[in-house]
Amino acid sequence: QGTILPAPNFNPIIDAQLLGGALQGISCEKDVLIEILTQRCNSQRLMIAEAYRDMYGRDLITDLKENLSHHFKEVMVGLMYPPASYDAHELWHALKGVDTEEKCLIDILASRSNMEIFQMKEAYLMQYNTDLQQDIDSETSGHFRDTLMNLAQGTRMEGYADPSTAAQEAMILWDACQQKTGEHKNMLQMILCNRSHQQLWMVFQEFQNISGQDIVDAINDCYDGYFQELLVAIVLCIRDKPSYFAYRLYNAIHDFGFHNKTVIRILIARSEIDLMNIRQRYKERYGKSLFHDIKHFASGHYESALLAICAGDTEDY
Repeated sequence: QGTILPAPNFNPIIDAQLLGGALQGISCEKDVLIEILTQRCNSQRLMIAEAYRDMYGRDLITDLKENLSHHFKEVMVGLMYPPASYDAHELWHALKGVDTEEKCLIDILASRSNMEIFQMKEAYLMQYNTDLQQDIDSETSGHFRDTLMNLAQGTRMEGYADPSTAAQEAMILWDACQQKTGEHKNMLQMILCNRSHQQLWMVFQEFQNISGQDIVDAINDCYDGYFQELLVAIVLCIRDKPSYFAYRLYNAIHDFGFHNKTVIRILIARSEIDLMNIRQRYKERYGKSLFHDIKHFASGHYESALLAICAGDTEDY
C-alpha cells in the first residue's frame, strides 16, 4: 500500500549517469533528481548510489548535501537511507539536537514492529557508535522515558492472544487511570508496550465495557504531557496505523504552520508501506486530500518532491 513502487525496466547505471549530469552541471538540475529519486524504490536507490560511486568515485549522499539546501535537501537525502538507517538518523537528531524532539521519538517508537526496532537499533549503533537505549535513558526522563525504553526493547508479543486475561488487564488499565501512582503507570505502560495487537484489541474492548469510556479518552483525562501523548500514540497505532499518521500529518500541516520535519519524515518512512492508506484516511477524515494540503503549504522543488512521494490522483488537485 505504498506510493513508491519498484520502477520497471530499471537501469541503475543510466540513472547514476543522469544524476551525475544533474549534480555536476553548472546549475543543479533539480527536476531530474526528483524524477529519478522519487520514482525508484529504496532498494533501487541504493543500487543507483553504488553505480554512482563506481562511476564517479564519489558518494551520492555527499553530493546531494553539497548541491542542495533547506528542506529540499532533507527530502532528497532522506530518500537515500535504507529504512532502518533513516529511522536511526531521525532518532539520533531527535535525541541529540539542541532540544529533544519528543514527538519524533513518539512517532517512530510507537509505530514500529519488533523487527523494525531491532534493525533500527543495529543501524543506530553502526552509524553513531552508541546504544539507542542508553541515549533514550540519558536524554529523556520519568515515565515517558520508561515507556520509550520499553518500546525500544522490541519485545511485544506477536500473534498471541488470551481472551481469559483481557478483562483482568483492562481492569489494571482502568485502575491505572484512577490511581495514577508510579506503580500503576508502570503496569499501564508494561501492558501497552508488551501485549500483542490481538490481545490489546480485546483489552480495549473490555476497558470500554468496564468503564463506559474509550481508552484514549480515559488516558487523555487522566494523564498529561509527553507520557500521555506516547500512550495515546501506542493505542492509535495498534488500532489503525494509517489513521494515526494521517492525524499526525494533519497536525503537522495545520497546527504548526507546516512542521516540515514531521511531514518529510512520515512521507519518506511510509512511502513504501502504507502511504496510500494514509492518504485515504486523511481525505476521509479531513475532507481535503493530503496532496491538496501539501500543495497549499509548500512551494518550489520542495513542493514537487513531496507531491511526487505523495503521488496524488487528478481529483486531489
